[in-house]
Amino acid sequence: MTDVLHVSGGRPLQGHVRVPGDKSISHRALLLAALASGRSVVRGLSDGEDVARTGRVIEALGAEHRGTEIHGTGGALRRPAGALECGNSGTTMRLVAGVVASQPFGVELTGDMSLSARPMDRVAEPLRAMGAVVSGRGERCLPPLVVGGGALRGIDYTPPVASAQVKSCVLLAGLGAHGTTVVREPVPTRRHTEELLARCGAKVEEQELAGAHVVRLEPSTLEAFELDIPGDPSQAAFWVVAATVVPDSDVVVEGVYCGAGRRGFLDVLARMGAHVTEVPSGSARDLADVRDVHVRSASLHATEVEAAEVTGLDEVPVLAVAAALARGTTVLKGMGELRVKESDRFAGVIELVRAFGGSAEADGDDLAITGVGELRPGQLSSGGDHRMAMAGAVAALATGGGDSAIAGWAAVATSYPGFEAHLRSLAGFGASEVGA
Repeated sequence: MTDVLHVSGGRPLQGHVRVPGDKSISHRALLLAALASGRSVVRGLSDGEDVARTGRVIEALGAEHRGTEIHGTGGALRRPAGALECGNSGTTMRLVAGVVASQPFGVELTGDMSLSARPMDRVAEPLRAMGAVVSGRGERCLPPLVVGGGALRGIDYTPPVASAQVKSCVLLAGLGAHGTTVVREPVPTRRHTEELLARCGAKVEEQELAGAHVVRLEPSTLEAFELDIPGDPSQAAFWVVAATVVPDSDVVVEGVYCGAGRRGFLDVLARMGAHVTEVPSGSARDLADVRDVHVRSASLHATEVEAAEVTGLDEVPVLAVAAALARGTTVLKGMGELRVKESDRFAGVIELVRAFGGSAEADGDDLAITGVGELRPGQLSSGGDHRMAMAGAVAALATGGGDSAIAGWAAVATSYPGFEAHLRSLAGFGASEVGA
C-alpha cells in the first residue's frame, strides 16, 4: 500500500459496499473461541492487521486457527515461547491481558512505537485488584506490559472512564476467577463481550441498576460457537458521511452492526439532517441489529454531540468532516479521550478540518467546528493513524474539485486494507484520479 494517497474531489458516490467485519467483535470472537472447548466457526473476520495480531496471539497461546475455524483450548492456554506482539492494536493488548491473567504463568505483551506510548494503567488497576501482578513503564504502566497470572478473585468494579476495552478485560479475567465479577458502567459502552459470552454459554447477566449498566459474571467454561461477523459500523461511518456530504451521492452499506453502543454516529447524523434509512438484514448466525444502511446526500445543520453518544469516539474524526460542512457551529463535547488514541486525535481533528479549509477550535476538552460552504483541496498527514487517514480521504471527496494528498496512508491497512478499492468503485475513479 502506498504511503501517500491522492484523491480528486467533487464526484458523487454511487452503489453498494460491504465494509470489513467489525473489528471489536472480531477480536472478542477470536479470544473467546480460543478459550472455548471444541471447534468454533467464525466467518467475516476483519481483514485488518489489528485482528491479524489477535489471531497470531491465540495461536501462540495454543489455539489452532485455520481459515474460519478455531479449535479452542478449553481454557488451558499454553505458555507462549516469547513475548506476545500486539503491533498497533491496543484492543489486543488490553483484552489479552485479561485472558492471560488467570493462567498459571507470566506473559509479556509488546507493541509498536505508537502502542508503546499508550497507557495501560486502566487495565492494570482492576487486574491487580483481582490478584494479578501487572507491570509496565512508569506511573501510566506503558508497554511492554507484563502480566503474572494465577489465582484471581472476582471484584465489583466501576471503571473511572467509560471503556469497552477495560470492561472486557475485567470480564475475561473473571472467567477464571473465584467468585462473582461485577462491572458497573455509569455510561454504557459497546456490549460485544457480553453478547458473545452469552453465545458461548457463560454465566453472565446484564441489568440496569441505579442509573448504571451492570454486568455480573460467574466463573464459566465456554462452549464452541458459530458466528457471522457483521460489518464494522466504525468503518461504515466513512461511507455514510461521504455519501451525505458529497452532492448527488446514493450509497448502500450492507450488513452493518447497528446495535446499542455502536450506532451513535447514525443518530448524530440523523439529528443533523442526514438522509439515512436502515433495513434489517443478516442471518440466524448473526448478532441482533444487523442492517443495510442506505444513505443519500443531504444538507446538514449543526448540533451538539456528547462523548457518551459516540462510545469509543472512533467515528469522531469523520463526524468532524460532516460538521465542517454543516450550517452553524457543531460542538463535540468531552472529547479529551481522543488525545490517547493511536495518535493525538484531538489535535488531529483540528488539523484535519483546517487542512481542507474548515474552521475548528478547542475549548478545554470540547471541539467547536464551524461549517463552511465548501471544503477546498488540501494536504494532510495522518500521523500514522488509520482513522485520521480515512477521514482525510472523505474530506478530499467532499471538496468541489482538485487534487488532495493524504500522507501516512499505509496506516489504513491496520483496519481497512480495501478502503482504496472501495473508494475507486463508489466514486468511479480512474487510476489518475485516486492512488499514489
